[in-house]
Amino acid sequence: MRPPAVPLLPPVLRWSLALGAATGVVLAAVLAGSGGWDPELVRLLRGPRVLAAAGVGALLALAGLVMQVLLRNPLADPYVLGTSGGASVGALAALLAGLPLWAGAGGGALAAGALLLLLARSALATTDDASPRLILVGAMLAALFGAVATLLLMLTPDERLRGAIFWLVGDLSAAQDRGMALAGALALLGWLAARGRSVDRLMLGAEAAGLLGEPVRRLRLELLVAASLAVGLAVSTAGAIGFVGLVVPQAWRLLGVHDTRELAGLSAVGGATLLVAADLLSRTAVAPMELPVGAVMALVGAPCFIALLLRGPR
Repeated sequence: MRPPAVPLLPPVLRWSLALGAATGVVLAAVLAGSGGWDPELVRLLRGPRVLAAAGVGALLALAGLVMQVLLRNPLADPYVLGTSGGASVGALAALLAGLPLWAGAGGGALAAGALLLLLARSALATTDDASPRLILVGAMLAALFGAVATLLLMLTPDERLRGAIFWLVGDLSAAQDRGMALAGALALLGWLAARGRSVDRLMLGAEAAGLLGEPVRRLRLELLVAASLAVGLAVSTAGAIGFVGLVVPQAWRLLGVHDTRELAGLSAVGGATLLVAADLLSRTAVAPMELPVGAVMALVGAPCFIALLLRGPR
């Protein structure tokens, strides 16, 4: 993730474009949809849905940024490390037990993060070889959680099966989080702003960060826990939605943004904008039917992932 010599856009223009796009997309999402303009419809349905989409998008983008910093790898994503798989398993278990989905998803994400910490504790030592080992451990955990989720789906009653499958690929139709996802994103953004200098030093490498006085091991643990909590809250709100954490931070890096504080702010705005736009498309493209927003995001994110792989290391 080597920065370009000269940013492609000045900061004022970057923020103007990001905030302008966010405003336009949010207005379109609030005004558009079946049923036309109805203040009561906006208050009860569209408004909470747009608020949830913005919060989840910001959370996923920030979680992706944290994972990319932790692994010093632009292709890292929370889903690669199995946290979303753990959240999905927890949500399915809660569904079968009659418990709230948010409790199961949040607990599953935290359990996956704790298991990753346990299995990869040696890789979190003050060396720069943590990236490949953490990715391999995360990939194996993701495969394990995927198998467990499949088994739980087999046990899900028929009347709940369609809803469970739809939720697992991402669904904002019933999101009523009352701003919790957005509040979580703001809290994570504030933490990244406060720790921005330390994160920038970690990007120089573990050895360089240690020489500059940073507690590398503790900082890596903090980053992993923060990302796990963010993913747990996002998955509990809208199900498993991938690629937001991959696409948004990397897009801003390609435009020359590398300072942690600015990159975190722009990623939060960009993630919120992207998921609100994807949700708008999912509910209007084939109206009155709705597409899973996770599938829409995959159609956007998968080509971007392939393009990043083809670019190779810079």
